[in-house]
Amino acid sequence: MNTADLGLPVDVPSTALFTDQYELTMLQAALAAGTAERRSVFEVFTRRLPEGRRYGVVAGTGRVLDAVENLRFDADVLGFLRENAIVDEPTLKWLASYRFGGDIWGYPEGEVYFPGSPILRVEGSFAECVLLETVILSILNHDSAIAAAASRMASAAGGRPLIEMGARRTHELAAVAAARAAYVGGFATTSDLAAGFRYGIPTVGTSAHAFTLLHDRERDAFQAQVNSLGRGTTLLVDTYDVTEAVRMAVEVAGPELGAVRIDSGDLLLVAHRVRQQLDELGARDTRIIVTSDLDEYAIASLAAAPVDAYGVGTQLVTGSGHPTCSMVYKLVARAESADPKAPLEAVAKRSTGGKTSIGGRKWAARRLDERGVAEAEVIGTGAVPVELADRQLLVELVKGGQVLSREPLDAVRDRHATSLANLPLSATQLSRGEPVIPTEYI
Repeated sequence: MNTADLGLPVDVPSTALFTDQYELTMLQAALAAGTAERRSVFEVFTRRLPEGRRYGVVAGTGRVLDAVENLRFDADVLGFLRENAIVDEPTLKWLASYRFGGDIWGYPEGEVYFPGSPILRVEGSFAECVLLETVILSILNHDSAIAAAASRMASAAGGRPLIEMGARRTHELAAVAAARAAYVGGFATTSDLAAGFRYGIPTVGTSAHAFTLLHDRERDAFQAQVNSLGRGTTLLVDTYDVTEAVRMAVEVAGPELGAVRIDSGDLLLVAHRVRQQLDELGARDTRIIVTSDLDEYAIASLAAAPVDAYGVGTQLVTGSGHPTCSMVYKLVARAESADPKAPLEAVAKRSTGGKTSIGGRKWAARRLDERGVAEAEVIGTGAVPVELADRQLLVELVKGGQVLSREPLDAVRDRHATSLANLPLSATQLSRGEPVIPTEYI
């Protein structure tokens, strides 16, 4: 069963109003001026990576495709626009039959990106493309920020599994998107059932401190959990005294106890003590899971600790200090008239203050060194050099308004792992630095 096709409660019936008002007022003015049907090219890119980050991660592309398909102005939406005098009647009439009929190219989801990378290219009439700006940016900025944080955490974990558990730290729908992005970035499981239901991400979860506090004795809580969930369950051992709880956990579940979870204290010290105690009690296969406001730096600091898995919440769903990627959606080319055969003319913003952009419909390729390691992100507007022809990054996602394909999330996750592995080793360093490869324009 493909749960993505079920129309679940975590989705919305229409993305038409996931927008800023100025997109509709621009549409109205362009329709009146006769410029709305000019063929246009918009691109999504970021001028810089968040401070200290070596690479970005493209995430949310699959959700963007859903959003584009679901952008419909039904009677209720049109009624709202009419009652609030947002746009005039000719514009409402145009919106009533809106369907995106253009083309979209983009970096495949899971791929890494760098400053200037044309992450997404949207082509069609100005009218149909301008309406997509906010919804595209809201998805890509959020999901890519989460995926980048997840990727750094996965690198810091060094192959140990990561559990996404940030649903209670963000908006209920953002939590589902965050779990998806975290999975793309390398997390193994999520605690959020809506994400598991919607996207097929493996889910996990056992008990919280409340369950222990519910019972008269900690032993009673452990016994109840083991009776219900089996000896392979994970027992939370830091409600009272960790040493006593570990002893009691093994006594109740036996050496077959699946795992213990530590959620407070000096995790490095406590993990070593718990590992020693578990081994002495014969529970050598019992795993240790740690939680408690972890980020990539805290995870890295536990590299030498006998930890088997990490649970991450707040820092993950807030992008570990960078909740957005500062992506923008800019018009880079447009036709001189509404004639479908009119040539495209490059356009670009030229204001000061670091907000300039480069005009023209762009391609992107990643140049590799003799060992197959990435050495530059090459971006151009003319012909693609022969030596880069097979290294182009953009793929066609939508043609004539039709989504060409949707990928399984596991394929996206695997792509990210491969893409990251092809970067220089310094990409995974947590110390501050510049993008791991430069962006070159030709």
